[in-house]
Amino acid sequence: MVSVAHIISPPPPPDPVEPPQPSGWRRSRSAPSLADAHRSIPVNRVGWWRKILAFSGPGYLVAVGYMDPGNWATDIAGGARFGYALLSVVLVSNLIAVLLQGLALKLGIATGRDLAQACRDHYSRPVSIALWIGCEIAIAACDLAEVIGSAIALKLLFNIPLTIGILITAADVLVILLLQHRGFRMLEAVVITLIATIGIGFLFEMVISKPDLAAVALGFVPARSILMDHAQLYIAIGILGATVMPHNLYLHSSIVQTRRYEETSEGKREAIRYASIDSAIALTFALFINAAILIVAAATFHFSGYTGVAEIQDAYKLLTPLLGITGASAIFALALLASGQNSTLTGTLAGQIVMEGFLDLRLRPWVRRLITRAIAIIPAVIVSIVAGEDGTAKLLILSQVILSLQLSFAVVPLVQFTGDRAKMGEFTNPGWVKFLAWSAAVVIAVLNVWLIVQSVTEWLA
Repeated sequence: MVSVAHIISPPPPPDPVEPPQPSGWRRSRSAPSLADAHRSIPVNRVGWWRKILAFSGPGYLVAVGYMDPGNWATDIAGGARFGYALLSVVLVSNLIAVLLQGLALKLGIATGRDLAQACRDHYSRPVSIALWIGCEIAIAACDLAEVIGSAIALKLLFNIPLTIGILITAADVLVILLLQHRGFRMLEAVVITLIATIGIGFLFEMVISKPDLAAVALGFVPARSILMDHAQLYIAIGILGATVMPHNLYLHSSIVQTRRYEETSEGKREAIRYASIDSAIALTFALFINAAILIVAAATFHFSGYTGVAEIQDAYKLLTPLLGITGASAIFALALLASGQNSTLTGTLAGQIVMEGFLDLRLRPWVRRLITRAIAIIPAVIVSIVAGEDGTAKLLILSQVILSLQLSFAVVPLVQFTGDRAKMGEFTNPGWVKFLAWSAAVVIAVLNVWLIVQSVTEWLA
């Protein structure tokens, strides 16, 4: 029997209906990557400040890739050799990063596909497989840089032999599994804490190095000397290559979908707006840290006559005696350790997203992590045994070259997809964004080809 209350009570409002997907894809949308975290974090809060907090997190996971040990090497070399002149390159690189990460999050929210899935759903299978292999190599190269950076930090802090330090870094797989089990918000909190550790460390280093603030401000203004001086241009392109990471584009397009926003046009538009704010704020922190590394190197080494400092180990040894502050070197190494470990967390997620997206293949996270770790650790151990610290330094440079080589294969599809109305519908890039995006893609391609040629020449010399 039907009750009277049931008859007279109004029916519940219907759930928001997702608008029809644009029909520009060759294949239908598959299950999302990171299925356990997908749409797991609610964002339906009142007030813009609370919504910003609800959407905050993915941008910081992405920003980690912009302050990894590869960035340290190029920033230290640039500051020690040319003073503050290359700060403008750090700024321009960061602006390009803001643009590209904005496109990545828009793709994920508007289409419900991450960049790897979008490539699989657009290109033929042979092309998708080729893109996947290239991306896996780039992720392994990035993980290699993080392994070496963490091992160097352990050696500097605790005098642990480099080879043993490399093996110790493999244990972080246990930390990652624990964090993933406790939820995506916990992972974001740990990453933000490590970023804060790096930021506080370099704020301290920058204060005690007493840089010339007027000269620092002038360094953010682009100078012709960067293009005219071959040595400056080489390091400038190295900074660009180490700043814009290809795996970050795949990562960002997926992890923005951890938020449970409404699957309507208005809900997606709001999600893109708040996710863009999160990304811009997080990448501003990355800009501060990269600029701080270069400023500290310039103020401490360049103006003291130590213009040849280019290795992380050399910077560590010289900081305390040149600054005259006990503990300056230790804080530097602690920040390096936080940087390396932070990057391994996000590298794990990126690897999982790429494999699931391109191949629609699901592996247990610990299996995926062990595979990636083995690919990074085996060559690092071999080189550390055969060539010592000098060999690992060259391996660090090579890892950045591999990342640069892969970058255009992520940027071009991203710019192509987000500018295609058949795929993006009402969220298609406007004309001025298309112009900026394609200009950035062309500049990155040309400069990175030049960097690769020069780096290979230097490697073989």
